[in-house]
Amino acid sequence: QVQVHESGGGSVQTGGSLRLSCTAAGKTDNRSHYCLTWFRQAPGKESVGVASMSTPGNTYYPGEVRDRFTISQDNAKNTVYLQMDRLQPWDTAMYYCAAAVETYCTGNFRPERYDYWGQGTQVTVSS
Repeated sequence: QVQVHESGGGSVQTGGSLRLSCTAAGKTDNRSHYCLTWFRQAPGKESVGVASMSTPGNTYYPGEVRDRFTISQDNAKNTVYLQMDRLQPWDTAMYYCAAAVETYCTGNFRPERYDYWGQGTQVTVSS
């Protein structure tokens, strides 16, 4: 059982920044790791991945957020962060952190690959 919790969302103006945090807690073995990936879902649209990491330490972003979003992690805290800069109105969405427990993280953006999800944190960017 893995529990995932996100925080840090809010309302900002175009060009502003937010830093989201995601913490995972649960039992893993010595050969497994939390693989934490950020998704977002705008009203009426499908959930899409926005930031992920592979083992060891490669990062992946879709083109619409690349160079504006940065994912990082603190392994000691079982936490990942999503730094979002130069936010635009189309970034408005519910942001979710999803976790998988794997030997190696592949950084994939397929939601069905992740077994545990947080409750989401809302990000709203006004024009």
